[in-house]
Amino acid sequence: MSAEATAETVEGLAEELSTYLDTSRINQVRRAYYYAEQAHEGQMRRSGDHYITHPLAVARILAELKLDHQSLMAAMLHDVIEDTGIPKDALADQFGEDVAELVDGVSKLTQIEFRSRAEAQAENFQKMTLAMARDIRVILVKLADRLHNMRTLGPMPYEKRLRIATETLDIYAPIANRLGMHSIFTELEDLGFSSLYPMRSRYISQAVSKLRGSHQQIIEEIRSRLEDKLEERGLPGRIIGREKHLNSIYNKMKFKQKSFHEIMDVYAFRIITDTEDDCYRILGAVHSLYKPLPGRFKDYIAMPKANGYQSLHTTLFGMHVNIEIQIRTEEMEHIANNGIAAHWMYKNESSDTLTVHQKRVDRWVQGLMEMRERADDSLEFIEHVKVDLFPDEIYVFTPKGKIMELPRGATPIDFAYAIHTDIGNACVACRINRNLGSLSQPLQSGQTVEVITAPGARPNPAWLSFVVTGKARSSIRHVLKHQKRTESIELGKTLLKKSLNGFGFKLSLIADEQVAAVVRHNQVQSFDDLLSEIGLGNRMAYLVARQLAMSGEGVLEEADQDQPQADAGSRAPVTIRGTEGLVVRFASCCKPIPGDPVVGVMDSGKGMVIHSDTCSRLPEGDEARARLTHLKWAKDITDEFSVELRVELERQRGVIAEVANAVAMADGNIERISVEEQNARLGIVSLVIHVNGRRHLARVMRRIKNIRAVTNISRVRH
Repeated sequence: MSAEATAETVEGLAEELSTYLDTSRINQVRRAYYYAEQAHEGQMRRSGDHYITHPLAVARILAELKLDHQSLMAAMLHDVIEDTGIPKDALADQFGEDVAELVDGVSKLTQIEFRSRAEAQAENFQKMTLAMARDIRVILVKLADRLHNMRTLGPMPYEKRLRIATETLDIYAPIANRLGMHSIFTELEDLGFSSLYPMRSRYISQAVSKLRGSHQQIIEEIRSRLEDKLEERGLPGRIIGREKHLNSIYNKMKFKQKSFHEIMDVYAFRIITDTEDDCYRILGAVHSLYKPLPGRFKDYIAMPKANGYQSLHTTLFGMHVNIEIQIRTEEMEHIANNGIAAHWMYKNESSDTLTVHQKRVDRWVQGLMEMRERADDSLEFIEHVKVDLFPDEIYVFTPKGKIMELPRGATPIDFAYAIHTDIGNACVACRINRNLGSLSQPLQSGQTVEVITAPGARPNPAWLSFVVTGKARSSIRHVLKHQKRTESIELGKTLLKKSLNGFGFKLSLIADEQVAAVVRHNQVQSFDDLLSEIGLGNRMAYLVARQLAMSGEGVLEEADQDQPQADAGSRAPVTIRGTEGLVVRFASCCKPIPGDPVVGVMDSGKGMVIHSDTCSRLPEGDEARARLTHLKWAKDITDEFSVELRVELERQRGVIAEVANAVAMADGNIERISVEEQNARLGIVSLVIHVNGRRHLARVMRRIKNIRAVTNISRVRH
């Protein structure tokens, strides 16, 4: 490209900018262009064009979105730091701190190209989140940069094309969608799709063109009937035919198992009008022209989508085809196409819709930042975020009537965390439309949800199996990890104290130097880490106690070599309450309950498993037996425990109801009941019930035994 041609294009851009920027700002953009041109002197793109054509094209895309002059300057300079070695400080001196920060943010995103390796991709996404949190314009410049790169992907090597296209569909297109930028989102999706699947893209594109040609007459007829109806009612509105983009056609064929003709037999139109009031009037007009299909009307004006999108959607049946119609105002149309970028387009006008939209984006980015802080590693973070990048929303109400948007499949737990992390953590129950509901049931649009909390309540690990939002998942994991560590330290301390008693020592009386020596010897960061390791079953309390006992005499190595002996002090039982949580679990084989003689077995990395002391799964041999922890039950246990019973009975009408009634009369709860047929006369009932100890169990068993049809009852221990 000659210097004259390049100059013409920057002048062409200046002309476009004159429609919404003043001369001094246009001159600043021009100055950034000439600076970049000089910096990239001699650099070429793979297509053979001068490198400067790329920043200029990126700025042009942003000018179409009517972005502010600083974003356009950053677009011109976005590769300067990385490709020409000019430092950020030099840009700050020339163009101001804001522009330099934007360029730096975009450069960082470019340097960290998403490699196919999941860790690298996740790491980069974290950096992108930070950049977006500082200034959302960073991602807008990056999206324009990515769009131009996708438009000019042709000359790239096959492997690189594939990687860039995959990354675009996985990360950048969903972000554009989440920011409400529909026009960039659809173009990125279609370009990504045609790069990954050129044959499929070509086939669908040809099929669409062919079909459109043959259906032109129907389209024109529907359009003219809609126009006549609006004119008859005196309603302002321009009607646009709406095209489905290739990637969405392909996804509907692939995931919804719809045929191409099924998808294309829907005729789509958009009606753009002046006011919100006109939208509803036009809806009435089109419903009087064609019959609406039940259940297909959506009011996104009253309840906007999570990305700020507003419109009325209705599907009509007319002329033997389905007609999809979207009705919205000019402002809603701008926001639908340009999303967060429309914020700069309306900068000088006051727009309530836009302020609301800006708040949504801020809330989303803030949510990303919270997740980033809670995630243990970048892979976990990206797993949470990908959920939130592909929302198919439902809308539910708080008891005060505030609308909350959540992804489809969200549960009351997701709703609780969406309100506030502390409310999610303390959630114990919920009311759905004023009735008590299950915490795991998916919510439906339009429901009113009330969360019931209790002080001191903690998240249940089972919640992870049904929550769908990234925020809920990351918050639960965060609390559980913290809880597990606290519990493992507590258990470790209890076991260590018990072992020290065997040596005639008290933990509180051991000198800090001795403790520090043992911590160093075991190569852990702190004494708490050592206690946690004991509590999780990764180290033996006896050995650590022996090290502490002997460290005063400086013989740690010798202490390690000793094998544990079963001595009186270390066999003093540890008291358990049955509610210890994540690091103390009850064996499913023997299902011990309060009153049963029990022992603890340390399970590496998981903590202690409590077995009945007659359980067949306990380790054999004297040495293994010596490592068991002797336990006793606390006196005031009120929690319930599962027990399995085997009831043999004569088969009679209503006998199962009698058994269930007997359990209820003895204040027991049935968890599961199943009947096995022995023969025509006898049957076996397998019962899993909840009791709070051996006495309670004896009461339940007595009640069942008193039933005339029952011939035998026994407790099952596998």
